Amino acid sequence: MELVLTQLPALLTGIWWPFCRVLGMLSASPILGDNMVPITVRVLLALVLAVVLMPIAQPAVTIEPLSAHAIVVTLEQVLLGFAIGLAFHLTLAVMAILGFTVSSQAGLAMAALNDPMSGVSSDVISALLYVLYMLVFFAIDGHLVLVSVVGSSFRAWPVGGGIDLASFQNIALHLAWVLAAALLLALPVIFSALVVQLGFGFLNRVAPSLNLFALGFSIVTIFGLFMLGHVVRSIPEHYVRMTNQVLELLRLGMR
Repeated sequence: MELVLTQLPALLTGIWWPFCRVLGMLSASPILGDNMVPITVRVLLALVLAVVLMPIAQPAVTIEPLSAHAIVVTLEQVLLGFAIGLAFHLTLAVMAILGFTVSSQAGLAMAALNDPMSGVSSDVISALLYVLYMLVFFAIDGHLVLVSVVGSSFRAWPVGGGIDLASFQNIALHLAWVLAAALLLALPVIFSALVVQLGFGFLNRVAPSLNLFALGFSIVTIFGLFMLGHVVRSIPEHYVRMTNQVLELLRLGMR
């Protein structure tokens, strides 16, 4: 019994460091960090993963449990985990921008609804793309990829080794591809809506008495949904490419 009590502080501190990093990652990760996942579930999941990752998460230096150094290291672990989860959250941001862009072009941006998963109002297309994102995320074992990246991060950024600011700068500088990827995916819908609107503009110019602009809104909506059906087919493939880009970004940061 005395032997267990003497080893208990070292065991608790050994679990505490991976627990903080995993919990920070789960709080910022897509789907698992949303409001639909209770906080208790995230805490229990982080505790289980901390026990699994404990053998590779040993501190690089000796850290006193009750010291200012321990508080700083705890904040470092939370920040590192949050950065990893935020990097994977970029793919979800692409889907959100894509849904808002398509809704704006198809005239469905006015049909906003309260999304209980994110806690904010979103349009119908964004909600549908979010469901598709969830299916693709678990289909490619995205949750297992998150765990493997966190496990690899303990070798690249050991506990107590400090924070490499260049890695965070690299993540910040690569945020531009989020907007570029969303616009490239939404480009067919944007172009088709522009063509339809130009066509109705010319027809209304030729025959103003027909008042064709009254039909333009419904035609643009139908044509936008038709083009969205073609775009959705390529979204899983593009999501896999974006996930590989995020993994390459993290690999460069861990190097």
